[in-house]
Amino acid sequence: MAVVAVIGAQWGDEGKGKIVDMLAEKARYVVRFSGGDNAGHTVVNPYGEFKLRLTPSGIFYKNTTSIIGNGVVINPAVLNSEVDGLNARGIDTSKLLISDRAHLIMPYHIVIEGLEEEALGSKAIGTTRKGIGPAFADKVARTGIRAGDLLDKAVLRDRLATTLESKNKVLTKVYGVKALSLDEIHKQYCQYADRWASRICDTSVVLAAAIERNEPVLLEGAQGFLLDLDYGTYPFATSSSPTSANACLGSGIAPNKITHIIGVFKAFQTRVGAGPMPTELKDATGDAIRERGQEYGTTTGRARRCGWFDVVAARLSARINGFNSMVITRIDILDNMPRLKICTGYKIDGKTIDDFPASVAILEKCEPVYEDVAGWEKPTNDVRKYKDLPTNARRYIERLEELIGCPVSLISVGKHREQTIVRQSIF
Repeated sequence: MAVVAVIGAQWGDEGKGKIVDMLAEKARYVVRFSGGDNAGHTVVNPYGEFKLRLTPSGIFYKNTTSIIGNGVVINPAVLNSEVDGLNARGIDTSKLLISDRAHLIMPYHIVIEGLEEEALGSKAIGTTRKGIGPAFADKVARTGIRAGDLLDKAVLRDRLATTLESKNKVLTKVYGVKALSLDEIHKQYCQYADRWASRICDTSVVLAAAIERNEPVLLEGAQGFLLDLDYGTYPFATSSSPTSANACLGSGIAPNKITHIIGVFKAFQTRVGAGPMPTELKDATGDAIRERGQEYGTTTGRARRCGWFDVVAARLSARINGFNSMVITRIDILDNMPRLKICTGYKIDGKTIDDFPASVAILEKCEPVYEDVAGWEKPTNDVRKYKDLPTNARRYIERLEELIGCPVSLISVGKHREQTIVRQSIF
């Protein structure tokens, strides 16, 4: 039995899509377990380049069943568009399944989130305004609508009528905008039901049977650990948990079934949106990393904030998620840099601390303590064996292993599947 969880270990955009796409070759089930279409995975394979937002990255393998798990919030319009796009490019999506427990993003979620962000002005969190947060809020408030509700259109209308009554009060009385139509939304979602009803099921039962048959399962995370509601830079966080613990909950698999947890790290640091980032480079070096790496959001196109690798944050990520191994991606982006820096601690009020603070107010005051290391100034794109990496590139990777206390199993030196160095077989 092999159940492998792939976790974004920083602020997202670490290259999880490529890693899942590569590992999915040996998996029979790939499960997206958290987030929504606010998270994008860029995948480059023999079929071309794809930007996935909801569809699991295992969709490109004919023998693999892709599952959108219960921990995901689904915008059916986005799912329709994404699957239509895949089909148009010759990708078989017939084995895609949807958990009946996954919550749906409704039109009022998107409208309300946009209005909330506008009302916050300069204090806005910097969300993607795709309704993700409000959908998860309704889930917790027990007013959400789930994929399983699409299977009975009468039940769907009853649930929608109850929820929409209160949402329209918010829209009209708080924000002074037009109320949304029950008939129009119900009709729209009935159309989604007609398309997806045959794919909606209890996917936890499907996965339990697969594990019983010893078939390999891959759990695909979205966003990054440092956006977690509990351990990330709250309130500048996402609305679901990107942790290994939630890989179990969001897919419907028991914790003792997971056999390997991989943390995916970039060789440097990036972040999108507001919130503290101690190693951010607001200079020509940061600009150079962004342009060389084309660090712009897959879903939003927003420029990513770039900085040096942060070991303080990485140690927290490794400790809470229990990584068995790490993946280091985008090593090649640093190929032309003569010197690099690794943040090994934070300095605040004259004292050096080694632990990642919970308070963003404290984190904003933290100054990074850097260890200066030599770059390698040699191309790595064509390297396929660890021993063939430039000496200083190996020293950089081994120093990260030492500081974080976790071995590196895979190293990505480019965006294509084959541009990967395997130090430890995962499946």
